[in-house]
Amino acid sequence: MEVSVIESDFQHKIDQDLKIEPKDTMPDRYRAHLIRQISQHAHSEVIGMQPEGNWITRAPSLRAKQILLAKIQDEGGHGLYLYSAAETLGISREEMIEQLQSGKAKYSNIFNYPALTWADIGAIGWLVDGAAIVNQVALQRTSYGPYARAMFRICKEESFHQRQGYEIMANMMKGTPEQREMAQDAMNRWWWPAL
Repeated sequence: MEVSVIESDFQHKIDQDLKIEPKDTMPDRYRAHLIRQISQHAHSEVIGMQPEGNWITRAPSLRAKQILLAKIQDEGGHGLYLYSAAETLGISREEMIEQLQSGKAKYSNIFNYPALTWADIGAIGWLVDGAAIVNQVALQRTSYGPYARAMFRICKEESFHQRQGYEIMANMMKGTPEQREMAQDAMNRWWWPAL
């Protein structure tokens, strides 16, 4: 099988651990894979706002509400960073949204689980955002420059989200027997989906 000049130049950059930038020539398969991966990641960030958004009016304190609002705003920003990175590959944001709405594009199914109690918000932050950090730290070294740069910023903010979830769970475990039971129930329900 003959390797094209485009693929040879591309592979040389990859082998040298150089970032591929939007104006660089790249194989069509690489571009298509990135569009699928980055758009799915962007969709997951935006859809991920919804279970927590339902708790804004029910947060147990003004401080908890402020922190939750900041987290939800961060997640929306993560989606925007990622949609912007995907747009550098030649797909429009409108097309990505249409693919999501038509079912052609996917998002992480973890966001299909209901957030039944305030403890679920803690479990989501601690477990789901913790798992996201594990997955996403490696993406800081991805070969596509715009995606890698977006991931540096996203990972910093995800650390805040994980800490917020841990704080909710720790406070509930210091609370009443009912609060401890609620926290344990949330951990039991979110443990396997987070893995």
